[in-house]
Amino acid sequence: MRTTVGIIGAGPAGLLLARLLHNAGIDSVVLESRDRAYVEQRQRAGILEQGTVDVLRAAGAGGRMDREGLRHDGIELRFARERHRVDFPALTGGSSVMVYAQTEVCKDLIALQLEEGGPLLFGAEALAVEGAESERPRVRFRHEGREDVLECDYVVGCDGFWGVARRAIPAEHSRVFERTYPFGWLGILADVPPSHDELVYARHDRGFALLSMRSPVVSRLYLQVPEGTDAGSWADEEIWDELERRLETEDGWSLERGTITSKSVTPMRSHVHEPMRHGRLFLAGDAAHIVPPTGAKGLNLAVGDVVTFARALVHLEETGSAERLDAYSETCLRRVWQAERFSYDMTTLLHRAPDATPFEDRVQLARLRRIATSRAAETDLAEGYTGFPLD
Repeated sequence: MRTTVGIIGAGPAGLLLARLLHNAGIDSVVLESRDRAYVEQRQRAGILEQGTVDVLRAAGAGGRMDREGLRHDGIELRFARERHRVDFPALTGGSSVMVYAQTEVCKDLIALQLEEGGPLLFGAEALAVEGAESERPRVRFRHEGREDVLECDYVVGCDGFWGVARRAIPAEHSRVFERTYPFGWLGILADVPPSHDELVYARHDRGFALLSMRSPVVSRLYLQVPEGTDAGSWADEEIWDELERRLETEDGWSLERGTITSKSVTPMRSHVHEPMRHGRLFLAGDAAHIVPPTGAKGLNLAVGDVVTFARALVHLEETGSAERLDAYSETCLRRVWQAERFSYDMTTLLHRAPDATPFEDRVQLARLRRIATSRAAETDLAEGYTGFPLD
């Protein structure tokens, strides 16, 4: 099998890249180890930055998002039982975010790829990337019980932290930067309308809480819990009681309860692999970087990566210059590190470390009050949350 761009992984990054290349007249093949049902049901991110929304629309993949997604023009910060709303459009010149689950983004892109795009092979397990330093890199993969080889001009690894793409870069060419946090997020999905019309980020002495949503009738909520917590160790009523306690306000706001349909615990860590390119192998998304979910950056960073690659390859096709492809890693990493910085700031702003001192507690509250009283500090948060430029 032969193609111009071999894409490993049919998450939102791989699928969007295939769409962008198709629209530019560049052929690709997408290899996905899981089946279609798994990809379309895999619960991940739910917040799309303004730039991601714009890219999906321009790619012809924004129709259902615009009909069913929930545009949010701000978030609410809660601390010391006080409430402060951050108005995104007023602070950023009109930017907002969209609540639209990653599962739905994948469904839309899969449908487009199967209808209009190149091959999308489910159940195709990538085994190795070979010849990355040559002009004809290859992906060995297993599909329908037999091994095959995909020959490419370029390989883009969108196969996550545990995939084969990152492991194909020799250790002597790699640098890794990471941080693991001593807590995680206990997340639930519940069949109950959201108790607030925008996301609520709460700092509490007992730990962080987040009120989010997936739709007008489904709530997504999170609690900070110790690292290694078993989601099953929390009874439903315990979860609701703790959420109510951490989200409590002076003005009598109340939390609506409903049937919890799923529970899971997400670990919190930061990870960056440099460089994001080796020869003709390019890393994108979680294959290159992971952020704690506090800043809602994971999916959006992946979008930035594949947009950068697609634009660079189109530039090569149109001008013969590989300058932008050669700068892929450097270009992406500038945005990655800003997102890592923002996610780190949000995480340390809102979560209480297990060994936090009274001094550190007071500093956290001072940082939150600074955001609530300084337009400059508030603008920095709003610009980071709605997204850094894709250029």
